[in-house]
Amino acid sequence: MLPGAQKDPQQVTSEWQKLGPGIDGVVAREVLHVLRDHGVITENYRSEWDPTGLPLVQVYQSRLFPGAIGAWSCHAKSIDRLFVNQGHVKIVLYDGREDSPTFARLMELHVGDARPTFLMVPPGVWHGLQNLGSADALMLNFPSNAYDYEDPDHYRLAWDSEEIPYRWGGAGAGMRHRAR
Repeated sequence: MLPGAQKDPQQVTSEWQKLGPGIDGVVAREVLHVLRDHGVITENYRSEWDPTGLPLVQVYQSRLFPGAIGAWSCHAKSIDRLFVNQGHVKIVLYDGREDSPTFARLMELHVGDARPTFLMVPPGVWHGLQNLGSADALMLNFPSNAYDYEDPDHYRLAWDSEEIPYRWGGAGAGMRHRAR
């Protein structure tokens, strides 16, 4: 081996599930495409994937243009249940819940065409998305609470906020640590 070479740590299980630190209450379930003679079927949501047991009250689709960053977003009451159904999207989560065992932890996922994933984001967990592809990315959201037009449960920070120790860039870029 050449001087300075570093051995890779284990990154996936033998079932090809990604290893890494998670955030308490976040559920990420990668799903498989089912090949058919006429195309592909991909399940987006099943109630057994969602441990909350809450009903579906609204479904909406978001479009993210190539290279676009949609960050940062958080809810006080509502749970986001996300599924990227087209494209290649980096989703970054930051646990802003002071009473959480994973407070201030970052989690980065790459999801979309190649890795369809159902993602459940609890209240108090900040999340942002970046389209890493060259075409529009589409994401479905199955929130636990329908959008309240008169009193939205939606909080925002700028994508480059100093409050969250993350810097957006290309694939694999971005995490930085802040002294506590």
